[in-house]
Amino acid sequence: MSAYPHAAQAAPSMRLEALLRLGKPRVVSLIVFTAVIGMFLATPGLPSPTLVLCATVGIGLVATAAAALNCILERRIDSVMARTRARPLPRSEVSLPSALAFAAVTCFAGLATLYFLVNPITMWLTLATFMGYAIVYTVLLKPLTPQNIVIGGASGAMPPVLGWAAATGTVAPEALLLFLIIFVWTPPHFWALALYRKNEYANAGIPMLPVTHGAGLTRYFIVLYSVALVAVSVLPYATGGAGVIYLAAALVLGGRFLMHAWHLARQPRDSHALRAFRFSITYLALIFAALMIDHYVPIG
Repeated sequence: MSAYPHAAQAAPSMRLEALLRLGKPRVVSLIVFTAVIGMFLATPGLPSPTLVLCATVGIGLVATAAAALNCILERRIDSVMARTRARPLPRSEVSLPSALAFAAVTCFAGLATLYFLVNPITMWLTLATFMGYAIVYTVLLKPLTPQNIVIGGASGAMPPVLGWAAATGTVAPEALLLFLIIFVWTPPHFWALALYRKNEYANAGIPMLPVTHGAGLTRYFIVLYSVALVAVSVLPYATGGAGVIYLAAALVLGGRFLMHAWHLARQPRDSHALRAFRFSITYLALIFAALMIDHYVPIG
């Protein structure tokens, strides 16, 4: 008898849907969005539609493969956490061989698309990002250190750099500022979630900061990183890479981000942690949208 009876009996359409969920499409959509913004910001006019399409598909496929491999490697942890136990592997909606094949095919297809239809540097940077997330973060950092999300955040901050490289074949200082925004944004984003899910991470044996050093210190660091994020977010304006539209958006969004961090520090409730986590996602999408608008509607 199959070790995955539900996977064996599921209809092909249901198996396909489960495989797609294995690739964390909502997470991948934000990754692709910031990569596309990087392509547009790197181009004085409009980038080639064909280039945007090929780069988007390639980066999206590799990001999907990384997410799927993350689910494969963490299937035991996912099965004991309420937030993740409904994923396809813990529910036996997908067999392990099918999941491995899905990750391999999407990774290879994405890398091939980038190498042959975009440029080699984007492919190599995307491969390094894949290895950083799926191997360095998932296998080495996450189970070993409470600084997992700080160090591992470098992989998650790469998409706009990948987009910039796709459009220009180079990595410019402006692209590194986009990287820095996401890099500093990542710890308060995930620590807010870790506060809300502290007991689950503890039960799963994951040394997230609230588990190892307590909720109080975690809230303190969320405030510190939120202040740093506001400072970093104005660098594109300070260096002449963005105008007043972006500056206004960065200050308003940064103020709101700080407000959530401050409320969480003063009133340590799960509801405030969840609100801070959810707003952080909105923040990232809006601040990159503001960069895009500012790029094409310059004022001052």
